[in-house]
Amino acid sequence: MANKVALLTAGGYAPCLSASIGFLIKEWTRVSPDTEIIAYKHGYQGLLTGDSITVTDTVRESAEILTEYGGSPIGNSRVKLTNVKNLVQRGLIAEGQDPLQVAADQLTADGVDVLHTIGGDDTNTTAADLAKFLHEQGHELTVVGLPKTIDNDVVPIKQTLGAWTAAEMGSRFAQNIIAEHNVGPRMLIIHEVMGRNCGWLTAATARAYREWLEAREWLPEIGLTKEAWDIHALWLPEAALDIDAEAQRLKAVMDDQGCVNVFLSEGAGLEAIVADMEAAGDDVPRDPFGHVRLDEVNPGAWFADKFADRLCAEKVMVQKSGYYARSAPANAADLELIKAMSDKAVEAALAGTPGVIGEDYENADVLGPIAFDRIAGGKPFDIGTDWYLQILDAIGQPRPPQ
Repeated sequence: MANKVALLTAGGYAPCLSASIGFLIKEWTRVSPDTEIIAYKHGYQGLLTGDSITVTDTVRESAEILTEYGGSPIGNSRVKLTNVKNLVQRGLIAEGQDPLQVAADQLTADGVDVLHTIGGDDTNTTAADLAKFLHEQGHELTVVGLPKTIDNDVVPIKQTLGAWTAAEMGSRFAQNIIAEHNVGPRMLIIHEVMGRNCGWLTAATARAYREWLEAREWLPEIGLTKEAWDIHALWLPEAALDIDAEAQRLKAVMDDQGCVNVFLSEGAGLEAIVADMEAAGDDVPRDPFGHVRLDEVNPGAWFADKFADRLCAEKVMVQKSGYYARSAPANAADLELIKAMSDKAVEAALAGTPGVIGEDYENADVLGPIAFDRIAGGKPFDIGTDWYLQILDAIGQPRPPQ
């Protein structure tokens, strides 16, 4: 039986963090009411600085409230424990300190037996490094993570928490943005969706949007047409894009409909964008994990620049749904999955079994702890997926080579 449990959320937001905290607190309270629970503020930053919140009886009794909100009440940050230079620059450790040692000392001082990390592959593999470090020092810590990412790109997990909600919210965002398609003649709208390496979210958002589209009534006699509201292009990182051929195809759409609506995954064409920046002598902004800062690089603007003149667009609008989608409260489908994973996380912690909880698609989708050394990011979206190909057929975009 665990004496003390710690929780932390890290990385970017997803529509599951607050609910995960709520369900974990509820389940620990149910099965082990005497176990103390604390939460480190702003993820690994709070762990390094010893900044934590004690989960009181009031919080335990009202934890269900947390399932109604997006974001994370305990806060996130992007902190990589092995990026010593960055941690020193940010004042999180002193020059000459080992961040793993600092974190380990804090966990030891706090008497933590179980650490629940709610984050993506970086968050959870960092936790595994920390547990290994503590083991070598004789302090046993059971780390059980929950897989958070709206990209749904963690190997070998079938469905990550928050991704379904993000797709639904991205569709809702697009329903208003695409209403702008005839604010003027020859309108180009680029709806940029989050997804650094994986196009799943963009494709799933497009699927949700088109389901909404198919359920609507139209009045073409006054100009309200499904064709003008539809998606005309869907660009993902996994599918090569022939800019000249796509420009020719979409020019015909623009001539016919007076608008072009594009769903763009922010990671699509990233290599070309970075190459353009480097060739121009510009610095490519990166985060502590070495990832390109996509909000600063602005892929949507790059694509708008490439296509506006070719389509003879009179007005261009680039809109990003990412922050709107990722900060939403979890929908019903996600809540069901979050609760199942949270309950399994507590079960695994009590059994002393570390890992990341998920439906293991390499093991018949069994839900349970998956060893940290099997966890990896960057799982690509399968562009041979039937529903994705059906979207391409419906919008007149050529299927990618298989």
